[in-house]
Amino acid sequence: MIPSARTTRTSIRIQAEGFRSPGWTSNTTGQSPPCQHPLSLTIRRHPHFRDLFNLSTPVLLSGGLFTQELWDSLSQHKAPYGWQGLSRQAITSTLSLLNGSESTTLFAVSRELLPGCIRCAVVGNGGILNGSRQGLNIDAHDYVFRLNGAVIKGFEKDVGTKTSFYGFTVNTMKNSLISYRNLGFTSVPQGQDLRYIFIPSDIRDYVMLRSAILGVPVPEGHDKGDRPQTYFGPEASASKFKLLHPDFISYLTERFLKSKLINTKFKDLYMPSTGALMLLTALHTCDQVSAYGFITSNYQKFSDHYFERVKKPLIFYVNHDLSLEATLWRDLHEASILWLYQR
Repeated sequence: MIPSARTTRTSIRIQAEGFRSPGWTSNTTGQSPPCQHPLSLTIRRHPHFRDLFNLSTPVLLSGGLFTQELWDSLSQHKAPYGWQGLSRQAITSTLSLLNGSESTTLFAVSRELLPGCIRCAVVGNGGILNGSRQGLNIDAHDYVFRLNGAVIKGFEKDVGTKTSFYGFTVNTMKNSLISYRNLGFTSVPQGQDLRYIFIPSDIRDYVMLRSAILGVPVPEGHDKGDRPQTYFGPEASASKFKLLHPDFISYLTERFLKSKLINTKFKDLYMPSTGALMLLTALHTCDQVSAYGFITSNYQKFSDHYFERVKKPLIFYVNHDLSLEATLWRDLHEASILWLYQR
């Protein structure tokens, strides 16, 4: 089941200077030690965030959640917030493959059955990580989220090597493979225990996901002829793939990242960044969350991405509101709801 508001969570009460991510080693039973501070309690006590977080909101969409009522509701909104204008057959045929219990929860088993404290690192691709030497700290977490152009080779000391979840839209994944190939991003992370989180920004995400589960070439649309195993490896199984719920994306946008861009001519282009969606996903599923490579107030000191050989400034495009995201990460850090790596 999706974690509920009753699920025990923690906040991180660690000063940046003393952080040894996670400084959290397994106890003698081989299990992660208990959380010292429940995140749910931290949220409830915070005058601002207690009104924003709803930890019972379903994070993932699976076949068991599909109803006529859901179709009618989501058909009123464009992707990524719904299914307006999308093929019902494409949606339902994809969701019918996500019909196992593993499709309803981010982790291999229900969160309530996992002992100890689940500590997650979400690794963005910001230039702040270049020379950070945070690799061991990142890998010490129980789960590591990465996204888009997640270059690892050559940057292990800075970004670590562990990948538990890789988050993307098909568009951001393929653009990263093109744009950053010469900088080392020649394939998306692969591994037997790695799971992929699809962000449904377009019909092509549903179509690619269906083909990936079935292990067949994409039959139609923008990616027709693509072989998903090229990206995700040969292990074609529904258990390897997760799908963010459009209602979850709407909830995150409305409560945490409601940009002023929504009131401009660019409203149809705007959505939270992939990094923002992955970080907020972790905050709704893990017990402790650390954020690396995300935008900070001194972003101008660093290159756009940590793997760039020549410093490039961060560019603010109208499809995301990175300034709003930076403010949110700062506020969540100050509220001890997440720990944000800063330099």
